[in-house]
Amino acid sequence: MAGRVGCGAVAVAFALALAGCVVGPRYVVPDFPSPAAYKEAVAAPPEAAGAGSWQPAQPQDAALKGKWWEVFAEPELDALEEQLQINNQNIAQYLQIFMASRAQVREARAGFFPTLTTIPSVAKSGAGTTAQSAGGGTQAPSAGSTGETTTGMVSLPFDVSWEPDVWGRVRSSVRAARAAAQVSAADLENERLTEQAALAVYYFQLRGQDSLQELYARTVAADRQSLELTRALFDSGMDGAEDVAAAEVTLRNAEAAAIGIATNRALFEHAIATLIGRPASGFSMPVRVLSTPTPPIPVGVPSQLLERRPDVAAAERAMAQANALIGVQKTAYFPTLTLTGSGGFESPALATLLSTPALFWALGASATEIIFDGGLRSATVAQYTASYKADVAVYQQTVLTAIQQVEDYIVTLRVASD
Repeated sequence: MAGRVGCGAVAVAFALALAGCVVGPRYVVPDFPSPAAYKEAVAAPPEAAGAGSWQPAQPQDAALKGKWWEVFAEPELDALEEQLQINNQNIAQYLQIFMASRAQVREARAGFFPTLTTIPSVAKSGAGTTAQSAGGGTQAPSAGSTGETTTGMVSLPFDVSWEPDVWGRVRSSVRAARAAAQVSAADLENERLTEQAALAVYYFQLRGQDSLQELYARTVAADRQSLELTRALFDSGMDGAEDVAAAEVTLRNAEAAAIGIATNRALFEHAIATLIGRPASGFSMPVRVLSTPTPPIPVGVPSQLLERRPDVAAAERAMAQANALIGVQKTAYFPTLTLTGSGGFESPALATLLSTPALFWALGASATEIIFDGGLRSATVAQYTASYKADVAVYQQTVLTAIQQVEDYIVTLRVASD
């Protein structure tokens, strides 16, 4: 028994000694050639001062964006955005995906700890008995004897199993799960900003249709009066038939445009209802022409625009996740060490179950290594390595697209401000 204890202690010490080993590539964010300055920021408006200079990136995708729509000073839009925060189903979906990814981090961390199980049992057995006579014959049971012997056993065992994280499989799994959760968090924030921006766009497009409706109502009325005047002139011989036809075409075009504007307004109204989580059939917004002036748009340092972008952060965290998964797969090349232990109490009677004579225990250790797998492990590592390289390409393309969009934004603002 002492020898088994010694072997178990040696196995534990060996596992702890190797606990610092982590196989797999170390994660380093790939270099990306950045331009010295934004091209379109050279002639940017005064409020974009400093927009052409680069600075070291300090990711701020987790920073609160605030109620940016309040810059438009539209209380109706503010109320709609608050409803979107609560009732938008796309945001709710991404929120639950994020919560699931957080739970997966806890699942991965569970691999650091041993598994403890127990199977309590109570058993009773019996067997018939016969008494042997001295001459070898059988003797009937004496009076009061049942002719049967019974035995009972009460057992309270505990089994422990633990796989020490010798090669870093669990640590790599936790890193991968944590990076996946960060991807989900960035996706959630990106979806939130997308829905908020879509609501603001639809709101102003709807109000734009309200203004157009008012304009075309006056236009149709004026064209109708013009047609009546042209017909009167035609009746008096001052205008020809072609003048009447031209006036009719002008009126019909204005009426068709007014119908299209009314249709577009209804479509924007339906889209707003869906965004705020309400059925389009029971939602309507009164016609109102905007009267608030267009606010100045703050530019800030363009590099900050990239730092706040959740899609860039999500692409970078996806790379980290893919890198950690390579380490998980590479641990398959090394043996798996398992430490086991069992113990508990076993006694014929419940009264003596928790006594020293009823105690039993055992310790053990084993190692498992794959000798031949037909190239399965190497193919799996190659697969995850290729996935990581694909994520690197996605990250670089995301950064390129982000730079392009910042350049587009700067030149749009500059040209519009001229």
